[in-house]
Amino acid sequence: MLRSAVHLKTTVLIYLLSLDVCSISVLHNDFKINGCSDTEKESVCGSDGEEIWHADFIQQMGVNTLPDFADALRFPGFYESSIAAQEACKQNLAVCIKAYKSPPEEMDPPETSIYPKNDVQLGVENSLVCHVTGFFPPPVNISWTKNNVVVTEGESLSRYRPRNDGTFHIFSSVDIVPEERDIYSCTVNHRALQGQAQTKIWGKLHQHYSTDKCIQSGFTLALLGAATGIFFFIKAAATHYLTNCKCNIINADFE
Repeated sequence: MLRSAVHLKTTVLIYLLSLDVCSISVLHNDFKINGCSDTEKESVCGSDGEEIWHADFIQQMGVNTLPDFADALRFPGFYESSIAAQEACKQNLAVCIKAYKSPPEEMDPPETSIYPKNDVQLGVENSLVCHVTGFFPPPVNISWTKNNVVVTEGESLSRYRPRNDGTFHIFSSVDIVPEERDIYSCTVNHRALQGQAQTKIWGKLHQHYSTDKCIQSGFTLALLGAATGIFFFIKAAATHYLTNCKCNIINADFE
């Protein structure tokens, strides 16, 4: 369900496009989002939930965000139409805020997860990805630390991407060369969290190392326990045997 005019800060247009490829009808969900607020503006085009173009209002140009291996697409006139849409959005925003007497803005808190981009090997370059999803409205603030020290080098941030329920998600990543005891954290701040930052910690190598040590220690203790048990078992058996022998000898002498 799309965000309605309760916030009145985002105008959304979603339409369906049917493509005929090799005589097979394929249905795609294409969308264009124009959003504005008192301080921010956004214009994004995409398909099937993935962004393929956005307007960069700072550089005053349109940006194709498809990966390098994808066929290049051109969006003639999209940036100009985005500017016009922003003007309309500003006007509608002012009218609606007045009509609805500045209603409180609905907010959804983010959900955060952290994971490595590739299989982890000590001393081998990799990236950690922090996925923040399900939040409304943008923006969110994302920061990284390594062993409790703030990290900015090698950090990258994707564009805000819409979800089908009207919320957004975003990816942040940081380049790493993992070592055995390294611990990384991704911290997310959003208005819906009301000052309670959301932090996810990644230190699997450290955890695995500790787990292995625990397993080794447990195995060693198990062996010691087994050896101790055998020792006491033999001792008890020997004691029982000697006692019976003494009893038999005494009985023999007595007879």
